[in-house]
Amino acid sequence: MPETNPQSAIRNPQSGVVVPHPPKWHQRLAARLIYFTAHSMAATLRFTLDDKSGYFSDVPQEKLIFAIWHNRLSLALILYRKYVARRDRGRKLVALVSASRDGGLLARILELFGVEPVRGSSSRRGAQALLEMVSWGQRGHDLAITPDGPRGPRYEVQEGVISTAQLTGLPIVPVSFRLNWKIQLNSWDKFQIPLPFSRCEITVGKIMRVPRESSDAEREELRKQLEVEMCAITRD
Repeated sequence: MPETNPQSAIRNPQSGVVVPHPPKWHQRLAARLIYFTAHSMAATLRFTLDDKSGYFSDVPQEKLIFAIWHNRLSLALILYRKYVARRDRGRKLVALVSASRDGGLLARILELFGVEPVRGSSSRRGAQALLEMVSWGQRGHDLAITPDGPRGPRYEVQEGVISTAQLTGLPIVPVSFRLNWKIQLNSWDKFQIPLPFSRCEITVGKIMRVPRESSDAEREELRKQLEVEMCAITRD
């Protein structure tokens, strides 16, 4: 997402049209394998939920922006389906994905889960992606953003999630989880892959709202607050 004033992103969109890389045939095949593997593995996990937001005592009526770290994407869609979609069949999720070639794989995985991908990042198609996310949010969809993705730094919240919350009026709900058994990749985000029969301890942090009239300084303060809250609910 672009690190700019959200209003200026709308007034001065990126010139030209940047077309995201579509998934290749081998990415489509890999996506299907990952989809079935994720479902099979998730069926063995033991989930617990610590809901500091109070939103999930029942299905929240208000649409939300789910913020989860990039290295916890392996279970993000499983958690949304388990705690939101299964309890309210009418809810739909839209997620921000990189417009890069690698993002094509993740976009296809999202589609298999019934999630609408929006392609963009700070380096490619950022302003266009922001406008699309805002449009989906205004049409009554939940939104999902990895605030430190797609390139990091790890556990540092970028501007995009704050801009999206300001323009849509939707609350940000921080989500993280801890796995007692996992594989941790040697990537920039230390991506986590749960092992079968692991215990998954989910924590939902306090919600955050970004007032429409927030100034640059106020948005930066809210960004820092969100980063502190997300780090507080994250245990590696």
